[in-house]
Amino acid sequence: MAEALKISFSAPDLSKGGTLIVFLGEGGKLPDGVKKLIGTTAANAVHRAIEADGFKAKPKSALSIPAPHGIDVDRLVIIGIGSEKDRQETDYVRLGGVIAGRLGSARSVNVVFVGPSDWRVDGAAASDLALGMQLRAYRFDKYHTKKRDADQDKPVGVVSVKIGMLAFSDARRASKSGEAIAEGVILARDLIHEPPNVLDPVEFARRAAELSKLGVEISILDEKQLSRIGMRALLGVGQGSAKESRVVIMRWNGAKTAKATKAGPLAFIGKGVVFDSGGISIKPAGGMEDMKGDMGGAACVVGLMHALASRKAKVNVICAIGLVENMPDGNAQRPGDIVTSLSGQTIEIINTDAEGRLVLGDVLWYVKETFKPSLMIDLATLTGAVLVALGQENAGLFSNDDTLSERLSAAGKATGETVWRLPLSAAYDKMIDSKFADMKNTGGRHAGSITAAQFLKRFVGDTPWAHLDIAGTALGSPENDINKSWSSGWGVRLLERFVADYYEG
Repeated sequence: MAEALKISFSAPDLSKGGTLIVFLGEGGKLPDGVKKLIGTTAANAVHRAIEADGFKAKPKSALSIPAPHGIDVDRLVIIGIGSEKDRQETDYVRLGGVIAGRLGSARSVNVVFVGPSDWRVDGAAASDLALGMQLRAYRFDKYHTKKRDADQDKPVGVVSVKIGMLAFSDARRASKSGEAIAEGVILARDLIHEPPNVLDPVEFARRAAELSKLGVEISILDEKQLSRIGMRALLGVGQGSAKESRVVIMRWNGAKTAKATKAGPLAFIGKGVVFDSGGISIKPAGGMEDMKGDMGGAACVVGLMHALASRKAKVNVICAIGLVENMPDGNAQRPGDIVTSLSGQTIEIINTDAEGRLVLGDVLWYVKETFKPSLMIDLATLTGAVLVALGQENAGLFSNDDTLSERLSAAGKATGETVWRLPLSAAYDKMIDSKFADMKNTGGRHAGSITAAQFLKRFVGDTPWAHLDIAGTALGSPENDINKSWSSGWGVRLLERFVADYYEG
């Protein structure tokens, strides 16, 4: 990341130079706290500029003006926060992104976090504001040897941002969690953006192992161990690649109580196909370069673990990722092959491009049998069919547990990383029955996302489980207020919120 924001919290003041950010609700009058800070003369000049421009202060709108006489700053930016109803529904993370998008080439920024009396300006809101600014500032340009012309107005290096507010002590405490979440999302984005010749399964495992610095227990299973255990479905996917497959188990024990130990850990499992050519059932050439991101589920899981461990979450968590590369060669898996999974169930390979479910099936079973988790959630860029069904606005949610589904949906609404529940049933399950084995790895074109989820369901038993198909949300993410990169690191904020709201104590 070429640009970094160094964010601090303090009492409101007027630092010399740089950019001054203030907030304005509909009505066109600066809050009393801002007027007191900048003085009556300057406030009157600002009001004249607002009237002359016809600025309505709609939510997330912005007006940039030269600093009026008497304020020793370079530029004044006014951010609209809308009507009283708008202010009650403020998404502070996205508002932070709006601010970051207005920084231009500023090297120092002073945000006066003061607003109308009906607007929330507490520590949690300030932390969310800072989180949004960090996420918007992210760029992945480590492989550029020189700046592109389009980025010439973007600062390189560290930008100093001070958020001035009355409850700055509360903001400092709350921001510890926000910083951990930002680091987790950025880690996920970085992993997804790395080229496949750099991030092979072995290198991915090495980077995940760096979480040990945060107190995470790491176990890496190599191909000999995986073969001895019996993960033949996972190994079958990677057997056409020159790169060895890996499974990484990450364990965080943040809850020391007997109750938490008895209940079993929360388990998060990620699909980590570091590059997916489709194998023998090779994909079309157009857009195949995007298949470096077919490990988006694994990236999210690693980012989530970073966030939880960094903020010392009081919860016990297992994170597991299956890392493979799906390539065609003389040793590659063929359509028509039958493999025996770790569970003992046999799988007929119909299409070698339906590989992610083979990886997840073995890892799900391993986690279930080894760690006896209280619940399991897997994430995978699993099917193109989920894009047809839901586009890029929602991830597909499949689950055998209503409470788990409701909690994931609530966390999705709270963070903006939304999910939409799709059905599972015996009728769909029959579509993956095989004439020659216990099941086949694809049920055909119809209901492709559902039959993929039905496949995974055969490896979870009675454990409460949810599957998130993130093919539409993790890759080629739509640009928005907090994401200007190819991948948003989708899922880290959703699952961190899910854990914080329902499982910490």
